[in-house]
Amino acid sequence: MTPFKTFITLAASILPTLAAAQFVQAPLPYPSAALEPHIDQTTMEIHHGRHHAAYVNNLNAQIQTYPELAKLSIEEVQGQMSKYNTAVRNNGGGHYNHDLFWKVMAPEGQRGTPAPALASAINAAFGSLDEMKKRFDQAALSRFGSGWAWLIVTADKKLAITSTPNQDNPLMDLPGIERGTPILGLDVWEHAYYLKYQNKRGEYATNWWNVVNWNEVNARFEAASK
Repeated sequence: MTPFKTFITLAASILPTLAAAQFVQAPLPYPSAALEPHIDQTTMEIHHGRHHAAYVNNLNAQIQTYPELAKLSIEEVQGQMSKYNTAVRNNGGGHYNHDLFWKVMAPEGQRGTPAPALASAINAAFGSLDEMKKRFDQAALSRFGSGWAWLIVTADKKLAITSTPNQDNPLMDLPGIERGTPILGLDVWEHAYYLKYQNKRGEYATNWWNVVNWNEVNARFEAASK
């Protein structure tokens, strides 16, 4: 076989794989040390560079089984998760959840505060911001094993707090999930906090409020409330 034919054969074998790489992991929106001391740099690098990256790679591998995934946004995948296998559920959820997680955190000086519309909705649903945080922390701490705590906008445009196991989230059309649009999410898998906090999930959850990007949460609340 000539070198040219060898090249064509190799390219033909690679192109389908490249075409299937629909989902892309964005870089962290800030330096990996930007959330210190509340979330340490090493945890951020491992969490984003290994855990999240693995979810994206594994999800892209599923496009060979479900070619239609290549035409869907990651949000659309969540909304029809009942059609897919466990690998899509775990890795598709993992990609969506982590992409949101990085964005709802920010370095000092970029976090903002709840906008008037969000603050009003929080007061209406929970009585106060402090009470909302208390209930959110309870959802995070009461989740047995790995999972997430969420602040969501429900179908009737009200705020609610919920929790999901593993890499599930409130967008998924699956039994047992309280559905809504997530505007804030906390990862309570041990890999999210164990290097710094060991088994102290409560301390991690409490300190996490110091890095919440309220500017992002405000924008997500506004979009979900339309």
